[in-house]
This record gives sequence, C-alpha cells and structure tokens, in this order.
Amino acid sequence: MAASAGAQPAPADPIGDLLNRPSQPTPELEEPDTASQPPGPPEPEPYLVPLPASPQPYVPQVVRPRLTAPVNIDELGKSPEAPATVGDLAYESRIRSSFASTQGFQGPLDGGWTLAAREGADLYALVLIDRGGGLVEGAWRDLRRPGAIGASGFVDPAQSVGAELTLRFTASGAATATATLRAGYDGRWTGELQEAGARRTVTLRRKN
Repeated sequence: MAASAGAQPAPADPIGDLLNRPSQPTPELEEPDTASQPPGPPEPEPYLVPLPASPQPYVPQVVRPRLTAPVNIDELGKSPEAPATVGDLAYESRIRSSFASTQGFQGPLDGGWTLAAREGADLYALVLIDRGGGLVEGAWRDLRRPGAIGASGFVDPAQSVGAELTLRFTASGAATATATLRAGYDGRWTGELQEAGARRTVTLRRKN
C-alpha cells in the first residue's frame, strides 16, 4: 500500500518562489534627442497686469461770480469779490503769522495812546513805536486843535528807564512840550506835562 501510493509532492510555496526569482535588470531610460528636432515656437512673454493709478487729491473748483454792476457800500448782502479760496486763506494766514511774530519783538509801549489831563480832557493822541530796550519813537496830534497847522508832528526819540518815561515833542512855532511819566499798576502812566510855561498833572492811557 505504501509502494502503490508513492511519494507525495511538496506543497507549493508562492512566497518562496517570489523570493528566489532572479532579479531582472531595470531598463535604462533614454533621454530624448532634442538636438535633432527643429526648434519650437518662442514662449510667450508674461503679461503684467497694470497697477491702478494712485488717487488724486480733490481740488474744489471755485467759480468766481462775474459782476455786472458796482457793489455799493450799503448793499450788505453782496460782496465785490468771490469767497476766499484755499490759497487766499493760506496767504492771509502767513501774513497774520508774520505780523504776530513782528509784534512779539515790540516793547510794552508800542501802539496808540491818549494823554489826558487830570480833569479828564484829552490833550494829545500819540502813536508810539517801542522797539524794545527802552527806545521809544512815535507821532503826536493835538486834540484841542483839530485840523490846525502845526497841530501834529513827531515825538523826539526817547529812552524809558525802568518805570519812568519822558516824552518831548515840539509844535510848529511853539515851545517844546515835555511829559514826565511813571508807570502805574493798571497799565497807565501818570505824571506831569509842561507846555507853554505851565505844568499840569496828566495820565497816559491806552487808546480805546
């Protein structure tokens, strides 16, 4: 029975067959022969998208009205000129700034003044220029003789020393008037005026 049966074949081993299979060489990849081929069409240049333009600042257009008739001074609702433009306002601002800067260098006596008697009567109107450092110049006008010849003129250059000030001015054909003043606590100057041989108490106050 054993002879008739014979030897049994070994079972199949697929995994062993795969491991024992001889390796085959990997075929080499050949590079394409580009030298023998005719050149192709040129590549298109890249298209650049244009950037949007930067926004421009808004400039209002001012239309100046055309006048067909003169504007009288009593026509309060009309103006002989158009409203001021941005450039006009900027120019006016620079002028005002320059004026304020110039005024900053002036002394405390710069401006308009009135020399009045103690009784209250106004005697002289004065416009003084105080350049700083105590140097004072200016002009005067006699308020008691409006429009008269020789009722106005220039103040002699004066030097204020501390709280004291002496002003001298001479009318045409008249004697020299001299005002000796001293600064007060309220911004006024009080003292004595000598003119035509007479002396009187006076006050120098800011012009209203």
